[in-house]
Amino acid sequence: MAVARLAAVAAWVPCRSWGWAAVPFGPHRGLSVLLARIPQRAPRWLPACRQKTSLSFLNRPDLPNLAYKKLKGKSPGIIFIPGYLSYMNGTKALAIEEFCKSLGHACIRSCTSILHPHHIFGRQLTVKDATFSHIQLPPMKREKEKISWFDYSGVGSSDGNSEESTLGKWRKDVLSIIDDLADGPQILVGSSLGGWLMLHAAIARPEKVVALIGVATAADTLVTKFNQLPVELKKEVEMKGVWSMPSKYSEEGVYNVQYSFIKEAEHHCLLHSPIPVNCPIRLLHGMKDDIVPWHTSMQVADRVLSTDVDVILRKHSDHRMREKADIQLLVYTIDDLIDKLSTIVN
Repeated sequence: MAVARLAAVAAWVPCRSWGWAAVPFGPHRGLSVLLARIPQRAPRWLPACRQKTSLSFLNRPDLPNLAYKKLKGKSPGIIFIPGYLSYMNGTKALAIEEFCKSLGHACIRSCTSILHPHHIFGRQLTVKDATFSHIQLPPMKREKEKISWFDYSGVGSSDGNSEESTLGKWRKDVLSIIDDLADGPQILVGSSLGGWLMLHAAIARPEKVVALIGVATAADTLVTKFNQLPVELKKEVEMKGVWSMPSKYSEEGVYNVQYSFIKEAEHHCLLHSPIPVNCPIRLLHGMKDDIVPWHTSMQVADRVLSTDVDVILRKHSDHRMREKADIQLLVYTIDDLIDKLSTIVN
């Protein structure tokens, strides 16, 4: 069914050699309109980082305190939920922050690790020197957007022990941010493992989560990849308590994942049954992703109950989706959803 949809959409999506293609999963005003109007829009250069956001802590009784940053603004707010090992200063998070600063929406940005430097187009990136002057954004038309970001418990600046982290605990972290820091309706942007968590958040807080954007959404992927290992290797991982998962994105060549993290994550798998999420969903995925197959986004689109779903595939993008065109697509997608939600409210 997914292949048939993909073939059918090729007749109307304006893309160059599969630069990007949108696969709609329901009748709605969505990415078809967005992609059709992009060539006519006068681009605006993204400004350099000038406004500083200070680090704060969310105190939680009986739970680790969470480090977070919050940019105040208008609704809907935007919460960025990162992948398994991503910096708070990662390319996508900083681009979303600058987008929200320029357009006036609140944002909460999150991260999961301080293990390795993040690089943008070959050079190290920090908040101090970030400029993004090469990324085009939609024309300015609103007041400042709300955005917030945070560290999961056990990593970054948050309290807790990383070796005791579980997907269930990080799910609680995301819900704490939504419940205690986010005001009004929220758009969740989940990258990789964060895409898995954004689905759980939408299920748990349907009254507050009004839209989802997944970037290389890794729903169930960690458990699926582990279950595909040979029996002997799985027994070895169980005995050692750690799975050294090969990855070209790690300086060490592997990510050491606790066996307890994998086993606990089994209780949070979603793709085995319908996913009770009814809000608008946009799923962006690179077809050269060797960590999370792009078919996973197709599975998510098929499983969610929402009829307003688009899957946008980029033929030459990898798992990180941080090239110029990837970032531009991401911010245009956010912009389009804000327009859509504003139209619904008004």
